[in-house]
Amino acid sequence: MTLVSREGIQEDPWVFVADDAALPEGGAVVITLERWQRDGNALLARSGRLGICLRSDEMAEALAEALGHFDLVALEFPQFKDGRPYSSARILRERYGYTGELRAVGDVLRDQLFFMLRCGFDSFELPDRANVKEWMQAFEEIGVVYQPASDGRRPVPGLRR
Repeated sequence: MTLVSREGIQEDPWVFVADDAALPEGGAVVITLERWQRDGNALLARSGRLGICLRSDEMAEALAEALGHFDLVALEFPQFKDGRPYSSARILRERYGYTGELRAVGDVLRDQLFFMLRCGFDSFELPDRANVKEWMQAFEEIGVVYQPASDGRRPVPGLRR
């Protein structure tokens, strides 16, 4: 998988660890919500950065009290027509003030990249077949927005004043 952000291709320090797999001693790991709920205290005791991956059917509110422990929240798009991770991203940014990295994983599509960015995503796991140059162009394709969003861009009505 290739990882990109507005700055370009990113080195990915994160390792996704399955629920039944042993955790490495250090380093940056991403775990599931289920593992966090089961082993939270042990996870906090280890050295290294901690990230969590939410499936689209898991609510962002489940992280509200623990959000400060996570340097990364990955939101999974199981298929392009499932928009629940968009809502989770906005809830994490706007309601809970999450400032860490929000990553889109799963069925991430180039045509949706700009809208994911507007909802608060920082990084995107691209499919293996992706042309990175074309994906990077998607960040700049839309120059004017009509609704307020998590990205802080001024919508057209505000520009008219």
